[in-house]
Amino acid sequence: MAKAKPTTEEYRAQLEEAKLASTAQLLFVCARRVNERALARAPRAPDGRAVRQAHTALFPHVTLEGVRITELAAKLGVSKQAVGQLVDELVAMGMFERLDDPTDARAKLVRWTAKGRRGLLQGLGLLRELESELEVALGARAWKGLREGLLALHAHLDAREKEGAPTS
Repeated sequence: MAKAKPTTEEYRAQLEEAKLASTAQLLFVCARRVNERALARAPRAPDGRAVRQAHTALFPHVTLEGVRITELAAKLGVSKQAVGQLVDELVAMGMFERLDDPTDARAKLVRWTAKGRRGLLQGLGLLRELESELEVALGARAWKGLREGLLALHAHLDAREKEGAPTS
């Protein structure tokens, strides 16, 4: 006899249970929420523009020396046009600049401006303020354990990436 299709509410309960059972899913959700809180506190540009979540996805991949838009698009798994639009917005805000790639006259690099570098450090300071609040909410011991676990995970994933191996 065929099993009955679960109702929407039964499926919702299964989905929520599966989400809570996944540490990675919890990490994604918490990271998104912390990012949202940080962006809500971040200062706006004089013209009213604000850094958005789509912008912050670029930040870890833009190097101080510069990176090509095609490389950014590949790392994010989106089109060059989508990345180009985000870069255009950040250039207009004074956070990024475009410059000629010294290894290929046809290509452009994107890198942080001096203003962008200051903003990046300011953003990291804002994250530390949020972390202090979260540490109070969780307790110092739990926060220390979380941080130590994340540092160990970061080191593991970094090493696997440098080996060219899957990050499992």
